[in-house]
Amino acid sequence: MGLKGRVALVAGASQGIGRATALAFAAEGAHVAICARSAAALDEVSRQAREQFGVKTMTGVVDVADAGAIAGFVKHVEVEMGRVDVCVPNAGGPPAKPFLETTMEEWERAWLLNLRSAICFAQAALPGMVERKWGRIVTLTSYTVKQPVPELVLSNTIRAGIMGLVRSLAGQFGNDGITVNNVGPGFTETDRAKKLLELRAQARGVSVEEARADLEREIPVGRMAKPEEVAAAIVWLSSETAASITGQTVLVDGGSYKGL
Repeated sequence: MGLKGRVALVAGASQGIGRATALAFAAEGAHVAICARSAAALDEVSRQAREQFGVKTMTGVVDVADAGAIAGFVKHVEVEMGRVDVCVPNAGGPPAKPFLETTMEEWERAWLLNLRSAICFAQAALPGMVERKWGRIVTLTSYTVKQPVPELVLSNTIRAGIMGLVRSLAGQFGNDGITVNNVGPGFTETDRAKKLLELRAQARGVSVEEARADLEREIPVGRMAKPEEVAAAIVWLSSETAASITGQTVLVDGGSYKGL
């Protein structure tokens, strides 16, 4: 896909979709710089990328709620690996709960993790991309930015702001050879999905297995997505062949979104 030798930075890469994305870039021959809060898990992903695909890797322990840590990591990657060609801001979603049970502290945390972090990554990575006249930013949110899920009010609200950011940056930096897009997964086989299923089961008084079966009946393809399928969309949007696609949200939701 024209990504061999590029440098891809992936946040939240220690597990789930972030991990799958880092390895998918490595499979394309891209060098990967990954960050998360777990050093041990990052080291394992880094080792797998190097041994399996022969690419260069770099890791950093970063809390994406810390703006200074984000800026520092991006700068470190640019120094050690020469540049950042692709930036994938990513963070775990905020807790699932009814609106009246949310606290101001949870709203503040959601803003820091799921919107401000994307802003910080973009601010840090874009100057180098503009200078080189090539770059890709692919944010990772949820299909709920198109079709809100009632118990995900924190995510529904905060992540919708990322769509505004994506559209704004796409319009501003297109002439610099930079595309900015968003990927919105539906229910995906991750630890977060397991927790959501447990909450649904508890609320409905059924087993987790029953809650899962009910959920998958609502998904046209009849199952949850695999992290690797979401990663494939991110890598494609970062490719040379997707150079005319910008400002868009691509859903990887098995057809769950009901709108046009």
